Amino acid sequence: MMKISVKTGHVFYGVAMIVYGVQQFLYGDFRAVQVPAWQSKLPFLPFWAYVTGAGLILAGLGIIAGKKVREIALVLGYSFLLLLFLVHVPFQIFAEPYNLHLAVWTNALKDLALAGGALVIAGTFPQEKHIAQPDFTRKLTRIIPFGPMLFSITMTSFGIDHFLYAERLSDIVPAYLPDRVFWMYFTGVVLIGAGFAITMNIRRGVIALLFSITLALWILLLHIPRAIADPFGSRSNEISSVFDALAFCGTALMISLPSLKKDLHEMFGIRQ
Repeated sequence: MMKISVKTGHVFYGVAMIVYGVQQFLYGDFRAVQVPAWQSKLPFLPFWAYVTGAGLILAGLGIIAGKKVREIALVLGYSFLLLLFLVHVPFQIFAEPYNLHLAVWTNALKDLALAGGALVIAGTFPQEKHIAQPDFTRKLTRIIPFGPMLFSITMTSFGIDHFLYAERLSDIVPAYLPDRVFWMYFTGVVLIGAGFAITMNIRRGVIALLFSITLALWILLLHIPRAIADPFGSRSNEISSVFDALAFCGTALMISLPSLKKDLHEMFGIRQ
């Protein structure tokens, strides 16, 4: 079951990478999660979009196929972090007039969560102790343990968003649910609680697993219906959101696995 769960997490994340790459081919530019509005000033923009899109597709296929997964995940993790600190943060500080509003940091935070997810994947393939590593490679792997924390920073921030902008965002809640604002607050509690528990390693196995299941439900009940209703608006943003959530679902699942057995045993006396 452990191997199946790890593979499921890899597949969810890998599929998201493939979809992101395909979108770059379809639109000839980058998603805002990868590169913000400054991308319009890049020379030969379609060329760079196609090259990096091909890289994302190959990375996703490699993760799904189980080929060089640790190496691919490290490259993705560092790439997303470089985009965050060299592109997103400068853009938010110098070009975004409303940079004090948490909501405008959404794409940067998604980038951070994707970086965390890539590092979590890398952590599912611990380096064999008898295999020597070059110093440079060994230094690159030191950041792997921070993957869950990077992921949880984004989830916690999104939870705070749900409280700050509950009225404004309540329209995304399905119309068949009563009191949409309540569900925004409830979702905020779930996001903040899951992020805090993962960061502080409080029943991380059980909480992350429950959070992964919750994300899967949100994909089915919220994101997919919205993508079906508006598949092409804002460069297929709703479709992108489906696969953002899928990558996050897989990340939460993988975060849960190392301590899940221990948590279940301590809470319920369940042994594998």
